[in-house]
Amino acid sequence: MSGPPSLLFLGATDTVTGSKTLIELDGVRVLVDCGLFQGLKELRLRNWESIGVEPSSIDAVVLTHAHIDHSGYLPRLCSAGFRGPVFCTPGTRDLLHVLLPDSGHLQEEQARYVNKRGTSRHRPALPLYSQREAEECLAQLRSVPFGTTTEVAPGVRATFSRAGHIIGAASVRFELAGRTVTFSGDVGRPHDPLMLAPEPLAATDVLVVESTYGDRRHPPVDPLEQLAEVLDATFARGGVVVVPAFAVGRAQHLLYCVAQLRDAGRMPDVPVFLDSPMAIEATRIFVDNQDDHRLSPAQSERMCRAARYAHTPEESKAIDASSGPMLIVSASGMATGGRVLHHLRRFMPDPRNTVLLVGFQSAGTRGRALLDGAEELKIFGDYVKVGAAIAKIDGLSAHADWAELVDWLAKSEIRPERVVVNHGEPAAADAFRRRLVDRFGWSVTLPHLGQRVAL
Repeated sequence: MSGPPSLLFLGATDTVTGSKTLIELDGVRVLVDCGLFQGLKELRLRNWESIGVEPSSIDAVVLTHAHIDHSGYLPRLCSAGFRGPVFCTPGTRDLLHVLLPDSGHLQEEQARYVNKRGTSRHRPALPLYSQREAEECLAQLRSVPFGTTTEVAPGVRATFSRAGHIIGAASVRFELAGRTVTFSGDVGRPHDPLMLAPEPLAATDVLVVESTYGDRRHPPVDPLEQLAEVLDATFARGGVVVVPAFAVGRAQHLLYCVAQLRDAGRMPDVPVFLDSPMAIEATRIFVDNQDDHRLSPAQSERMCRAARYAHTPEESKAIDASSGPMLIVSASGMATGGRVLHHLRRFMPDPRNTVLLVGFQSAGTRGRALLDGAEELKIFGDYVKVGAAIAKIDGLSAHADWAELVDWLAKSEIRPERVVVNHGEPAAADAFRRRLVDRFGWSVTLPHLGQRVAL
């Protein structure tokens, strides 16, 4: 495409998944984030459709962070013909070396499972991409330190600033054709006990900002107290606490909380398991990226020693052969796949046990169904009764709420000509739009899938 610069929204509109936005100017194309759609089936089916542009025509990809809803489509894009560089921070690069091959492995596992059961319309069912394809795309990664401005494509320069949220997470400011456009990425919380606070943004003409919690405040509660209450109540029943946790960020936060409770004598001496190879590796990456978080080396060591690590499938199966009381932290965070499904199938029917939800649950996921009061869940083709207590802790969120986002933007002292609100479910995005208009008087747009916005 030639002509004035514009943004083409290819994902994360009216939803919090599938983040993809194309910057276009004078024949140059830069894709900002390359995420998988997750949750509702109608969203997941989009992963099999064309993104709307020819992958080989894209000059570069720039990633805000490593979460799969921002990076997980990359192997598919590369296998379809994208050959350009993928720019990200060093922390994001390290995490992608774990997350993307794991995502490919899960895609293959799912295809094998439905082929075995004959539950797919396709003969045979194929993975969206393979582990090998995921590993091959890693060669296209180019890491750029925070604060360093880099030409990512002809006439397009990008600078990463810290966004908090998880290791490596960034906001990205682009300079192109005499204009500036900034993508917030997923923004962390100002007083997160593990992650550094998001840095104020530099001046920008156009701002694209997330709205995951655009209509909600995080409750003023102590998550340590909440966790202690859930553990005490469940262990008193002789029960098991199963926590579906995002392998990157949330799992490490939980280990930190367990270490704190133990140091304070607030937690009984029961087994604690971290059952996710990806979460185990992400914990190592967290420790190695010392400049990206708040913990001292001694605190990091206590966090790492808070749980027993289940590396192998045999070690994971041994957990299910045990009984309570114990705490199991396992991926995935919305119970969409991974080893946590085996633990839910094993422990969820028993009313002595608790399933503890510790993060945002997208529509269409098992986690959301539990939150909404489902009486049974379909796991591995069978319906499993929900007999366990369902608990939720909101204070562990890695996303800023609407008030924290507004405070961050106010401290940034920016005056954008236009603001685009994305990465939020419709009610959240519209509520945040109204907040920005009322607080700053900005011109705010809510894009739809496939919409083009001029820069």
